[in-house]
Amino acid sequence: MKKALLLTLIVALFIGVMPSLAQDDVFRVAAVAPSATNDLAFSQSMYDGLMAIQSAMGEDAFQFDFQDGTFIVDDAAVALREWAASGDYDLVIAHGSQFGSVVEELAQEFPEVSFAWGTDENTFGLGNVFAYTAAADEGGFVNGVMAGLMTQSGVIGVVGPIEVGDAKLYVDGFVDGVGASNMDATVNVVYIQSFSDVPLATEAAETHIANGADILTGTAQMVVGAIAVGGENGARWFGTQSSQADLAGDSAVAFQVYKWDVILADMIGHIQSGVLGGESYVLTLANGGLVMEFAG
Repeated sequence: MKKALLLTLIVALFIGVMPSLAQDDVFRVAAVAPSATNDLAFSQSMYDGLMAIQSAMGEDAFQFDFQDGTFIVDDAAVALREWAASGDYDLVIAHGSQFGSVVEELAQEFPEVSFAWGTDENTFGLGNVFAYTAAADEGGFVNGVMAGLMTQSGVIGVVGPIEVGDAKLYVDGFVDGVGASNMDATVNVVYIQSFSDVPLATEAAETHIANGADILTGTAQMVVGAIAVGGENGARWFGTQSSQADLAGDSAVAFQVYKWDVILADMIGHIQSGVLGGESYVLTLANGGLVMEFAG
């Protein structure tokens, strides 16, 4: 009788433990991003990266929650805190440089939770924070060289968001590329002081066209407005962050695409081995984190 009771208790205990063991085998990520998962730019690049990881590892081994359209920092902070406090996630990602101060605070409050944020290289000296960015000037330079060779009018327009981070790197690299291939070309750069203001980006692109631009480029989710203007006026389009080839249609030329899965895979490996952070990553053409895609 005692042996039977003991056996029953052991079986019950084993069955009770099984779900938690299975749960531990699944790597779970939660990510917040400022714009939509189909923005053809910054947020989509991270969503696509997480989808690539899931495809590689399998849905039984990798799952993620993605809260998009969260540009307001206070709203993002609520989500990030809830995820960190839940203990349900192996990695919490704040995809946006505006979220840095929130990550710095939460990482100290939840030292057993691994955080990642970008685009930046600052881990705040914390052992549970990964930082990541993109050397966007590299693909920007490639795009710029081609644009300089292709322009017929000798005028090229750039629609930038805010002069920070990978956005500024891309624009600077593009301008340098044009200068390397066509010293006579004029590159007009306008920063609209917004990552998401499509009407303002549209207006800036229209101004570029009015000033003779036959090639346009830009970065961030607001570029959909500029792409539309280019298509309507026969201007060619060079993009970055994600491929915008389908939207640009016949205007599309080349795109620098961010492959965040390259660094996400390394983060996951570190976390699984017990290293929760303390490292900065940079996507480059050399490490495959930046990939050039060409239309047609």
